[in-house]
Amino acid sequence: QVQLVESGGGLVQAGGSLRLSCAASGSMFSINTMGWYRQAPGKQRELVAISSSGGGTKYADSVKGRFTIYRDNAKNTVSLQMNSLKLEDTAVYYCYLWGNRNYWGQGTQITVSS
Repeated sequence: QVQLVESGGGLVQAGGSLRLSCAASGSMFSINTMGWYRQAPGKQRELVAISSSGGGTKYADSVKGRFTIYRDNAKNTVSLQMNSLKLEDTAVYYCYLWGNRNYWGQGTQITVSS
């Protein structure tokens, strides 16, 4: 079993920045992918950014050029630097991990105000 603990959520003005962090704890032989998804009210949960153990990354088109994912394989942590935040970035953000199965954090609220 794996526990994912998120931090860094909050309220920010449009155009501002926030940084999310997630730490994975628990014994696993391998961690393949870590990253972030988000879900806005009335919307499906969507991929924001993911990072493979080898360093490959994938971003949603809506966040490319604004968000950057960072991963520390040794510490099993992943962070998301969010710049130039927009109103449409408002959502609950979930840390994600795939090893032998999918794991999800509890979610942290990001609210972007005008």
